[in-house]
Amino acid sequence: VPYLAESGGDSVQVGGSLRLSCIGTGTSGSAYSTADAYSMGWFRQGADLEREWVACIASDGTKRYADSVKGRFTISKDDEKNTLYLEMTTLKPEDPRLYRCAVDVLGPPLACSFTEAYNYWGQGTQVTVST
Repeated sequence: VPYLAESGGDSVQVGGSLRLSCIGTGTSGSAYSTADAYSMGWFRQGADLEREWVACIASDGTKRYADSVKGRFTISKDDEKNTLYLEMTTLKPEDPRLYRCAVDVLGPPLACSFTEAYNYWGQGTQVTVST
């Protein structure tokens, strides 16, 4: 059972929208809280398994976005639900991929756009865009 579980991936038309969610899951005593976490982020990967940074929330609350998604994607979190979100709008043909969420619960905090900052990863949710 993965520590984090993503949902919300689907097949949409070009220009459409989706909302991805990332909820903490665990096995035998695993714990996760968006309120106590350091960096939290969203990445995406294709068949080559290379992870591309999409958006993140730094330990100080600052939100950052990759140039390719600025103005179209929005990252947010709900501490009451221990959930991380990614609102995606104006989807493009190059956006389809496996989207994965990640969190740093150990620290010390690093730049949230770096894969090295995270110690827990979800299995991913698939996004497909039809032209």
